[in-house]
Formats: sequence, C-alpha cells, structure tokens
Amino acid sequence: MIIRKVLLRVAKPIVLIAEELSPATLDALGPDFEVRNCDGADRGQLLAALGAGVDAVLIRSATKMDSEAIAAAKGLKVIARAGVGLDNVDIPAATAAGVMVVNAPTSNIVSAAELAISLLMASARFISPAHAALRNGKWARSKYTGAELFEKTLGIVGFGRIGQLVAARMHAFGMDVVAYDPYLQPARAAQLGVRLVELDELLKISDFITIHLPKTKETANLIGVEALKKVKPTVRIINAARGGVLDEAALFDALKEGRVAGAGLDVYVTEPCTDSPLFQLDNVIATPHLGASTDEAQERAGIAVAVSVRKALSGELVPDAVNVKGGAIHEEIRPSLPLVEKMAQIATAIAGELPVSMEVQVRGDISEHDSSVLATSALKGALIATGAEDVTYVNTPALAEGRGMSASVNTDPESPEYRSMISLHAALTDGRIVVVNGTLMGIRKVEKIIAIDEYDLDLAPTENLLFLRYTDRPGIVGMVGNALGKADINIAGMQVARDSAGGEALMVLTVDSSVASDVVAELKSATGAKLVQAVNLIG
Repeated sequence: MIIRKVLLRVAKPIVLIAEELSPATLDALGPDFEVRNCDGADRGQLLAALGAGVDAVLIRSATKMDSEAIAAAKGLKVIARAGVGLDNVDIPAATAAGVMVVNAPTSNIVSAAELAISLLMASARFISPAHAALRNGKWARSKYTGAELFEKTLGIVGFGRIGQLVAARMHAFGMDVVAYDPYLQPARAAQLGVRLVELDELLKISDFITIHLPKTKETANLIGVEALKKVKPTVRIINAARGGVLDEAALFDALKEGRVAGAGLDVYVTEPCTDSPLFQLDNVIATPHLGASTDEAQERAGIAVAVSVRKALSGELVPDAVNVKGGAIHEEIRPSLPLVEKMAQIATAIAGELPVSMEVQVRGDISEHDSSVLATSALKGALIATGAEDVTYVNTPALAEGRGMSASVNTDPESPEYRSMISLHAALTDGRIVVVNGTLMGIRKVEKIIAIDEYDLDLAPTENLLFLRYTDRPGIVGMVGNALGKADINIAGMQVARDSAGGEALMVLTVDSSVASDVVAELKSATGAKLVQAVNLIG
C-alpha cells in the first residue's frame, strides 16, 4: 500500500505594489506575502489587478484609490500610501468598505524641513537668478545683494513636526523664531525656544515666513490679499507644505508691487504646474514639489507602510492608520492599547457573555492625552474573547455595533495609588458589572492587572490564566494543584485574594498551557466554586 502525504499549503496574503517603491520595502514585507505588481496609473491594469483579489495595495501619488477602485477590489483590507498626502485615496469609501488606510506621516519630515530651509536660504541670497545670470555670461554681483539670517525673525505658520524641525535648525543661524499654531500649547513651544503669537503679529514682525500647514477649509488662502498687506516689504515667504495655503495670485501682485521681497515655492494649487507667472520673477525660487524627493525619505516611507501592512494583516494595532476611530494615537497612550484589549478579554471571559457596554476610566498622568481610541481597544478585546475572527481596529466599531455593543472613555487626573491606571467596567445584560483594573509599571511599562471587582491583585496578563471564585476554606489550593497536576498543567504563579476569612475568595493562576474544558468542569465540581474560567489571552 502506498501512503501519500498531502501537505496543506496556507495561502500567503497578497500584496499589490502599484507603483515603484524602494527595494527596502520588499525587505520590510518579508517572505510571508505573495507580491504582485501593476502600473497603478493605468486604470484598466489597476482595476484588473484589484479584481483578481488582493489583501493590501501599496501606492504613492499616481494611483487613484477612489470609490470605483475600492469597490472593484476583492478581499482588500489595507490601502497603504508610501508618503504623507492622501488626496488620491477616498477615505470615506475605504472606511465604509472596512478597509484600513495607512500612510507614512513622519517619513519625509526631515526632507521637507530641509527643503524649506534650502528655499529660505536660496531666496535670501538670490541663488537661482544669480546662478542663471552666471550661466548666461553675466557677472551680476551688485544686482543680487541679499540678506543675512542672523538676528532676523523667522515666523513659522503651523508648528507641527516639520515646523519644529525648521525651528531647531534655524536657531543655529541665530534667528529669533516665533510661530502661529492655534492647537499647540505655549509651554510646548517654550520648551523648543519658540514664542507662540497670533497670525497678525507674526505677519507684522517676521523677516522670513515659512508655511507648514495642511490645506483645509480653514487654511485655504490663509496667506492671501489681506495677510500680505500686513507684512514687511523686506519679508521673504516660503511654502513647501501644500499648495493653496498661500494665495499665488495675491503673492504675485505683492512681489510685483514690492510689498514682498521674495518667495520660495515647492507646492502649487494645481500640480503639475509649469506655467505660473511667478516663475518669471527673479525674486522667486521655485521647485517642482521636491519636499519628499530624497532617497532617504522614499526608503523610510516604503519601510513604514510595509511594517503597517504586516501589522494590519495580522490584526495588530497600526498607529499610522488614518481611519481608525479615535484618530491619531499619542505615544503615551499606545502602550495602553494591548493592556485594555486584555482587560476586556478577561472581563468578557469572567462574565461568560459579551458585555452590552463598557466604560474605560483613564486616571492619572495619561488622562491629559486623547485616549478615545481605548474604547475601540475594549470592544476589540471583548469581540476576540467571544471567538470573533479577523477583528481589526477598522472593523471593530462596525462589528460591535452589529452586536449591540458600545464603549466609552472618561478621564480623571486623580489617581491616588498609581501614576496612571485604567479601570474597565463591563456591563452585562442582567445588570451585573465586571470591573478589571490595570496599569503599566515602571519605565518598561510592564502590564499588570491590579484588581478584579473588589479583589486586589498583582497579575501579569500572560497567555494562559485560570480564575476561580469560591467560598474560602482549607484545602482549595491543594484541590486545584492536584487537578492541574493530573492534567500535566504546570502552575507558573498563583494569587489568592479574599474579602474576609471564610468569605468569598478569588484565585488567579498563571499556567504554562491552556486548561481544557474537562479540567475546568472537574475543578468546579471538586471545589464547589461559583466560577471557574480558563482564559487564553490573545495579543
């Protein structure tokens, strides 16, 4: 008799690369994916590739992932933009389809900051027209007398990550730096040696102005006709952020009339742009949207989105996802996400049912940061505990809503016993509430469960846990140890908490392997416990 061994091959997730990316992108993806390629700018080719079934698509700026493309895609879970801007992605359509959208928001910040500084310096010293004159055989020293940066005032409009990098570098030139940003705390600006001012004041006092704002309804033509009436005639204005924040027509008039001394531009209202009247002026330095065009930025972007794709397809948190409920996740909040997931898994397992609602109470130092995403973490953990598959931070809200679940977050700066702690209250259909408290200990932010209901603990949420709630009496510990020993389950740790001698007690064990249902039944019978629950934590 011939016995043939049949090897079952698990299909690898398919990643479609629709535009040329750095080789480091493929290295970051690793061998666990099937990689396909297409020309994303070719609409027919793109739709055909998406329709063949893909798990993720990696794009840059030429590929349009609009509602049509998203609808055509079979099995699509992630759209990854290897860069910052997402103008070519229909985010509402992606979210409605349960598709995560990620980008690489920090990949080009150094490159963008350096280009803005390059334009500023080139504008100050007429680098471009002087170079052009020399190439044309003219030695025009007297015509191109520039301005020093030393002891001049630099006004930064938009003081995010790029604006802050510019400030740090221009301090080295001896510049006085002011900034306008309605969303930044003055204390943070002060830490960076920058004074926050209103926009009108910035316009009046600045010798150089550099723009670092996204284009929104609020920022469109922010630096326009009226704003340019308030600046010094010697001012030089730099825009390497987004076209349309600076009114190009108003700038042209101000330059022609001598109300603005110079400008450096990398972005435009309409791109590609090759025929702007601004390009005819000697006091304008212009580049074709080169902010992210460095080898280093492209490599960082590719690696960043490859890592995000790996995380997304494995169901992990993706901090750079732009359509995850809760928005951008503060670095102080991120370590709490897996902790809250585990707390919700424990609460759901102890409850023996899916909670109808959960309240996440954030206390202490971390309460000053936006922690709204922890509601999604709690929902995700509860869903995982009930066996739901393919649960992600994108589809969790929809899955939870479909099951009648809700979650909320509230904050309290007071935390008497811990610098920061989180309390999860899971409400059940019969009105009962299961409470699980947790914290992150020390510099390493070690996860700890510090209480369940009224019982204080010091529990590391390891993979395999066993909970017993019973009437305190002699012999229970021995019964538990004996039953687990017979089942060849090693006990790694044990804690017992009780309200009083002979009262109700809670025993929690960490074990080296999962506890089978027959062992759980045996323990419940032997101990007479009200609750015996094995919990296998995921994540």
